[in-house]
Amino acid sequence: MAHDPRTGHGVLDETRQKTREPTRYHVTLLNDDYTTMEFVVQVLESVFDKGPAEAHGIMMQVHTQGRGRCGTYTHEIAETKVATTRALAKREGFPLQAVLEEE
Repeated sequence: MAHDPRTGHGVLDETRQKTREPTRYHVTLLNDDYTTMEFVVQVLESVFDKGPAEAHGIMMQVHTQGRGRCGTYTHEIAETKVATTRALAKREGFPLQAVLEEE
């Protein structure tokens, strides 16, 4: 802080901007009775960059618990992954759903 001789008060030399972390969103796959386990693993590997073992684990979570978290991303990235998943599923004739959930 610098001293302003005209007013006798201190003058702030620079302003500090508060930055906040962007809101993060979980992308979750929901179980259904039609989408094959193989297709879910394929989506996890191709869209969410999961290795085979992790993709299989998430797929089993979807299958046994009804839902499985694929990852946590900024809104734009999460939205893109959901849209890509839905488009791939539709193209292959599966009703697989991916949803966004705020962290």
